Amino acid sequence: MRPALPIGLCTLAVLATFACSSLCAQNIDPAALPDAPDAMLAQSTHSAPTPAQPATVFGTVTTSGGDTVVTGATIILQNAATHATLSTISAPTGFFSFASVAPGTWTIHVTGQGFSPWTSSPFNIRAGDYRQIPSIVLRINANVSTVLVTASRRQVAEVQLESEEKQRIVGILPNFYVSYMPDAAPLSAGQKSRLAARALFDPVTFITAGITAGIEQGENVFPAFGQGGLGFAKRYGAAFADNASSDFIANALLPIVFRQDPRFYYRDGSIRSRALYAISTVFICKGDNGHWQPNYSFVLSGFAAASVSNLYYPAADRGGGLVVTNGLLNLASGAGSSLMEEFVLARITHRAKHRAQAPAAP
Repeated sequence: MRPALPIGLCTLAVLATFACSSLCAQNIDPAALPDAPDAMLAQSTHSAPTPAQPATVFGTVTTSGGDTVVTGATIILQNAATHATLSTISAPTGFFSFASVAPGTWTIHVTGQGFSPWTSSPFNIRAGDYRQIPSIVLRINANVSTVLVTASRRQVAEVQLESEEKQRIVGILPNFYVSYMPDAAPLSAGQKSRLAARALFDPVTFITAGITAGIEQGENVFPAFGQGGLGFAKRYGAAFADNASSDFIANALLPIVFRQDPRFYYRDGSIRSRALYAISTVFICKGDNGHWQPNYSFVLSGFAAASVSNLYYPAADRGGGLVVTNGLLNLASGAGSSLMEEFVLARITHRAKHRAQAPAAP
C-alpha cells in the first residue's frame, strides 16, 4: 500500500525480504509472534541507551469516545519518587509531548475546561524511550456548562497529513506513506486521493520514470518499442503509467472502496517482532475504523495494476501469466519495502521524528 521504491531500493527491498524471512523462520515459536500494533504501547527499546540519552513522552487528548480532540488541556507529568513535575498544554490537534524526561516512574494528570480530571496509572520510563500514552479520553463534567471547543478527527488528520507530505528520504526521495504516530487519525477519501496525486506528480516520480526508461532502452527491454527517441518515449510512458496505476489503485481507489489506511505504521520493539510485523503488513493493514484487518487493498492492487499494464505494453509482454507473476512480485517487493521502512528508511527520513514535536499551543 506504499509507492514503489526507486531503482536500487527495490532490489534491496526484495533481498531484505528473503534475508529477514530466513532469519525469522529460525526457532520461532508461533505463540511468540508479536501482538497487533494497536494492542501494544508504542515504546522504543533501544538496545544500549546511555544514561544521558533523553526520553520523550507524548500522546493525544480526546473526548467523546476518541472522535474529537481537546484543545488547551493541561497535562502534568509527575515523578513518583521526587514529585518533580513537568507541564504543557495540548495543541489544537490535541497533541502534547514532553522531551528530555528523566528515567523513573511517572504519572500523568490531565485537566480540561468542562471535563473531569484524568490520571494515568504509574509507568516506568527508561533512557531513550519514545513513550506514547494511549487512550486519554476526558469525560464531560455534567456540573460545568462551558466546554472547550474541540477539533474533529478530520482536522487532526489534515494536520498529520501535511506533516507526512514533507517526509523525504535523505531530504530528496518522497516517503509520504509512512506514519510515525501509532494513533494517527484515519484519512478521508479526499485525503487519500490527494496524497496519491501528491506522490504521483512529485518531481522525483518523473525523474525515476526517465531513469527506468533509459536503463530499459540501454538493455533493449521490450524490443517491440524500438530504439531512438520514439522508443525512449514509449518506455518512459509505460514506466510512468506503471507508477500512476500502481499509486492510484493501491493508495487511493482500493483503500477508499475497502475503507483501509494506505499508510505503513512504523513501530518499535525487538528486531524479530519488528521484522515479522513489517512482513505481515503485506497481508494486514489498519482500517479506517482503527482495527487491523486483511489487506485487501494491497494484495489486489498488484494484480489490478498488472492487468492495466496489458493496455500499453507490447503484445509479447502481455497475458494472464505475466499478471500473476507481476502480482506475486508486487507482494514480495511490498514486504521488502516494509522491511526497509522499519529498519533503514526511518533513520534517514527527514521529519521522521515529528511525533515527538508538539505543535505550538494556541
